[in-house]
Amino acid sequence: MQPTHENAFPPGPPPPTTPAHHGRRLRRALCAAAAALALVGAAAVGPAGPAAATSAQDDSGGDDGDDGETVLTAAVAQSVDSLSPFLAVTLVATSLNRLMYDSLVNYDVKTQEPIPGLAEKWEPSNEGRTWTYTIRKGVKWSDGRPLTAEDARWTFHTMMTDDAAGTANGSYVTNFEKVSAPDDRTLVVELKEPQATMNSMDLPIVPKHIWKDVEDLGKFNNDKDFPVVGSGPFVLTDFKTDSYVTFERNENFWRGAPEFDKLTFKYYKETDAAVAALRKGEVSFVPDLTPAHAASLKGQPDIEVNDGQGRRFWAIATNPGARDIEGNRFGDGHPALLDPQVRKALFHAVDRKELVDKVLQGHGVEGAGYIPPRFTEYHWQPSAEQEIGYDPKEAARLLDEAGYELKDGKRVGKDGKPLNFRMLCHATDPKDKAAGKFLAEWWGELGIGLDLQCLDNVGDPWVAGEYDLAFDGWSVNPDPDFVLAIHTCAALPESEDVVGQTDNFICDKEFDRLYAEQLATYDDPARRAEIVKEMQSVLYDTGYMNVLAYPNSVEAYRTDHIESITAMPAGNGNIWGQDGSWSWATAVPAAEASDDGGGSGMGVVLGGGAALVVAVATGLVVTMRRRATAADRE
Repeated sequence: MQPTHENAFPPGPPPPTTPAHHGRRLRRALCAAAAALALVGAAAVGPAGPAAATSAQDDSGGDDGDDGETVLTAAVAQSVDSLSPFLAVTLVATSLNRLMYDSLVNYDVKTQEPIPGLAEKWEPSNEGRTWTYTIRKGVKWSDGRPLTAEDARWTFHTMMTDDAAGTANGSYVTNFEKVSAPDDRTLVVELKEPQATMNSMDLPIVPKHIWKDVEDLGKFNNDKDFPVVGSGPFVLTDFKTDSYVTFERNENFWRGAPEFDKLTFKYYKETDAAVAALRKGEVSFVPDLTPAHAASLKGQPDIEVNDGQGRRFWAIATNPGARDIEGNRFGDGHPALLDPQVRKALFHAVDRKELVDKVLQGHGVEGAGYIPPRFTEYHWQPSAEQEIGYDPKEAARLLDEAGYELKDGKRVGKDGKPLNFRMLCHATDPKDKAAGKFLAEWWGELGIGLDLQCLDNVGDPWVAGEYDLAFDGWSVNPDPDFVLAIHTCAALPESEDVVGQTDNFICDKEFDRLYAEQLATYDDPARRAEIVKEMQSVLYDTGYMNVLAYPNSVEAYRTDHIESITAMPAGNGNIWGQDGSWSWATAVPAAEASDDGGGSGMGVVLGGGAALVVAVATGLVVTMRRRATAADRE
């Protein structure tokens, strides 16, 4: 969500592709002819078939591409948690849902500022307690039925009244008093208190005529009846868990139908296998590369590596004492970590520069505040006096002061027990494992033991509070409200057996006060940004969270598969995991085949001329008792 406020907005910009969309028909005619000739001498695999990117599907589950049909296949590393926009919380799932469902407000692909989406304009009244949105005229659902204000009213009202419907984005409607649709083009939202996020309501709007018949939104994953009716640039046409997700372009998309006819996301359990498929031309894109993979792909024919500025942070979280919203404690977090001196000592013994240089191998920058530097108006840096920098001597002094003496190389507490911590590590994230080895060495030099627990599912022990430390991370949106809300007291679970929206059981009264203040500051973006920075300062000083780095989005793609694609933001942004669907909606198939007759002759151009590509991403099987991996959460 963005804090920028305007009373009226001009029509949304055309899709920012390099070739104009009016050339689509001619391009497809040429592609069809080229593909027909190509089929005489070669069989296509994945996104193959020379000029048209025609795909003769293998075992990915989709239909064989027709002559001239452009199909882009991309690697998917893990499972999708849900294809319901009410339930999806992982990055892969929310990204796929953005392909299916548009929102009232979009984000500009170049500036990340809010721009018109399904709403062509909006304005506040009643001192910010009433917001009126004007729905764009003539928008249709993919089944041809008109999209109206009633669809948006029903979506928000359902989120307000059905706990399951509020699973993914319920925090945005908690402050809603009433939602009404006096006519087909007018949506009115009445608030209990002013709310800054009303300037950028990018929540997916669903078709009432389809969803009103769903009996249990908590169990409905939207992945059985195809095609799935939506308003986004693509329509979901097929899905098989841990195998593939297939989309076809939406001819009714109000910005104009995409260039690609189909998108297929194919599941690969191991990144090594996905990279091998990329080399063969069986897929066009592989996300979340390790530095080793990125290095091995550089300079390879028809392959380019995108090293774009990311929108994620990577952090260490400490267990502050798991509790429910009534203050009842549970879990078995180490009591020593309730002492701020101990937490500060641990972080003084972490060399962030070493982690960026050795673990990320330069694909990122050192961490500080909670919000990445990509979002300049909200990014915060601690002062020199406040910073918990790398200082092992200071770490040792703090431990001594806290009563943990060094005896025979071990830090021992007053109870005579050595200081040892368990740390949750995502088995699917190589950087967690690599960083864990450095932490074990650095903390070991202080006399602290570390048990690195790398699990496929970190969710169960995390939500049960059965951990001491954990690697943490989230994708941050242009409006930071969500990643701030998950650290409020209100996000704590109702009870030990109910999963709340909390990230790490943090509950701080000063943080909550500032959160409420920034949320109410809808008419002064500069002031709101200052409050958000104050919140990061408070969070930093608690010592419960410590940001290690802001990793880049390291992705590889085939330059003979895409003619043009759009990164976000322009210049040095990411392709996968955007705040919107620009990359997919604007991707253009290449018009010429590669020399070897392999992949689908597509090239790539990005932003100011840098070579980049379309992306997809990793997901993760989660349940209401599970927590997404650090690499996959939205």
